Amino acid sequence: MGSLFAVVNRGGGLVGEQGERRFGEYVVVRRHGERVAELVLDRPEAMNAVSRAMAAAIEEACAALAADLSVSVTVLTSSAPRAFCAGADLKERNSLTDAELLRQRPQSRAAYTGVLELPMPAIAAVGGFALGGGYEIALACDVIVADETAVVGLPEVSVGVIPGGGGTQLLPRRVGAARAAELVFTARRVPAAEALSLGMVDQLVPAGSVRTEALALAERIAANSPVGLRAAKRALRLGHGLDLRAGLEVEDAAWHKVAFSPDRAEGVAAFNEKRSPRWP
Repeated sequence: MGSLFAVVNRGGGLVGEQGERRFGEYVVVRRHGERVAELVLDRPEAMNAVSRAMAAAIEEACAALAADLSVSVTVLTSSAPRAFCAGADLKERNSLTDAELLRQRPQSRAAYTGVLELPMPAIAAVGGFALGGGYEIALACDVIVADETAVVGLPEVSVGVIPGGGGTQLLPRRVGAARAAELVFTARRVPAAEALSLGMVDQLVPAGSVRTEALALAERIAANSPVGLRAAKRALRLGHGLDLRAGLEVEDAAWHKVAFSPDRAEGVAAFNEKRSPRWP
């Protein structure tokens, strides 16, 4: 499959001169170098609150990224100065009938699932608020880099619902069942330093530097085998929660996928020739 930047998006997104493509009104995907993509949540006037239109754009952008074999790492960032994503658009939700709310549920789920099922490593760059669905977008990534302004949490029970973008399943996998229960039941907002100590985020960087640091991390990851990265992610994801014997079978299947690939041959040759690999 070719690069998603090689064609015009017939749904309205255009390829710009800087390797940029827009999905709907609220999501932009940019290319950095050969193998890093940046998915930008771009609804700053609403702190990236996830409306129906934004959910559709996230789903479409993630589908395009998943199909682009030239992307080794995706970084999710925000154009809003005060938030990564403030969660679901409650103003829009307040206007929906019960029937409309039910009809929009599959689209909402598809947005979060799109991030979760990105086949390459995904990094969330969180500055400011990442609450409810916004934190669930981050939880769907493999690594969360946060800056000192970050505030994260799942406050859904405070407005009469529950986390519905994967939070009840993904947060326990990070912090343990009891800690996740406390965080969900209290609906509390957790500042950056405590979030790091609890394992709710993975790295803490100075205020204002989160996008730069996340992209730098992505470049370091992207220097490795694209085939190896996708296979490693698959093994990590599919093996989580299995008993050891079953998990090792998942790992073995992933090993077979890469062991006879051109990437493996190039990686071994580059090591022996003391040069940087040129991944095919």
